[in-house]
Amino acid sequence: MDTKPSFYITTPIYYVNAEPHLGTAYTTIAADALARYRRMTGHEVFFLTGLDEHGQKIAQAAQAAGMDPQSWVDSIAPKFLDTWRMLEISNDDFIRTTEPRHTRGVQAFWQELYRRGEIYQGHYEGWYCVPDETYWSEEELVDGKCPQCGRDVQFVREDNWFFRLSAYQERLLEFYERREAEGRPFIQPETRRNEVVSFVKGGLKDLSISRTTFSWGVPLPFAPDHVTYVWIDALLNYITALGYGSDDRAKFERFWPADYHFVGKDIIRFHCVIWPAMLMAAGIEPPKTVFAHGFLLAKGEKMSKSKGNVQTPASLVEKFGVDAYRYYFLRDVVFGQDGSISMESMVQRYNGDLANDWGNLVSRLLNMTEKYLGGRTPAAPEHTEEAESELPAIAGALPGRYEAAMQRLDYAAALEATWDLIKAANRYIETQAPWNAAKSGDEVRVAAILYNALEAVRIAALFCAPVMPKTSAEVWRRLGLGDVTAVRDLASEAAWGGLPAGLAVTKGEPLFPRIYEE
Repeated sequence: MDTKPSFYITTPIYYVNAEPHLGTAYTTIAADALARYRRMTGHEVFFLTGLDEHGQKIAQAAQAAGMDPQSWVDSIAPKFLDTWRMLEISNDDFIRTTEPRHTRGVQAFWQELYRRGEIYQGHYEGWYCVPDETYWSEEELVDGKCPQCGRDVQFVREDNWFFRLSAYQERLLEFYERREAEGRPFIQPETRRNEVVSFVKGGLKDLSISRTTFSWGVPLPFAPDHVTYVWIDALLNYITALGYGSDDRAKFERFWPADYHFVGKDIIRFHCVIWPAMLMAAGIEPPKTVFAHGFLLAKGEKMSKSKGNVQTPASLVEKFGVDAYRYYFLRDVVFGQDGSISMESMVQRYNGDLANDWGNLVSRLLNMTEKYLGGRTPAAPEHTEEAESELPAIAGALPGRYEAAMQRLDYAAALEATWDLIKAANRYIETQAPWNAAKSGDEVRVAAILYNALEAVRIAALFCAPVMPKTSAEVWRRLGLGDVTAVRDLASEAAWGGLPAGLAVTKGEPLFPRIYEE
């Protein structure tokens, strides 16, 4: 019998039309931080990401490159894997929609909907945006162009298979309301929920789920001349990765329904309307929550290749390091809202929070431990003076504050709670001045001050670990402790007084060398 609670989190599977950019990295880092935190709180986590490799756009890109589609996607996939390794992403699986396990699951799903009478054959006429792989009605076009990307659309006439989406309008609205009443809204944040509810109330049309004008996709098992519409193909990855359609359903039974799908706000209708309706039609419970975050804005504009304002994760990691990169995007951008980013604000966060507050605290404290205590951690003081009660109090409140913030997916608030402890430790060292106690020969007092500050650092590193795993692991290593990323009982590990005496500490190089802009 499983004793650990399960936790399943996904990113969208990313389209292989370009290398990973700051937007895809943002979603993935946010999911990773939550996955790491839930592992530390004792959950059995399954964290999924991957690639969407089918569709007309991919077929055209491959043809333009003089390659077959499979070779084309095979050339792009390693770039995503390399980027996620660089960013310390701890995903448990990486699914590609060209894998046999996915094809098998997609076909099993369609066979089930066919058996249930949820799909039918018909004729489609309408507008199609190839870059977005999205159908639009005449009314939805803006000046005759795609309302999402602003590019030209094609008029398509095809004999397709259709999903009876229109039959799920009331069921979806009831589903949204029920989840609200249960205290776990399906669509988050609230602004997105209002948008989706309004859309569904406006009426739903049956959805074309196949294409016949090209062959790069998953064939329908009962109509092999039709391939699955790429968006439907992509959505099914969330269950095919768990073994749906295979003989082994153990992972599916263990982890489904997903706790969180993290998506960008531009694809919320696919995830919050089409996806739950499809699952209902197949007799499968929808996921618990779809959380749609905002866009990253550079000088007030969404980043895109066409606007020339895209930066790569690698270029920023080269300048700031991976943990500073992860920290900035989760501390400076409110998850769920659009966020303006800039090199100036990143440098400011780096120098202020990381170099001055955190890095300087660790460096000076380990230096003093070596200078005054022979490089060994002291024993916990037998008595705590009233002036020293602030640190244990802040540390004691940190687990609750952090958990509450992570329940809201408020990464900035979780980090702010951690920084309250870091800043308090810096103030404590200044006010208690262990160097003065050392001058007067009060070794007991020196040991007490340094123990309290070291213990604050030990605990702060625990709560920095979901966002900055490499730095936290290095801080624990310098304290002579074990692997912080292996912690599975965070509440117990964070209890005040857990730093053992007699550990050999290591000073090391500055964690975050200050950046001086030219």
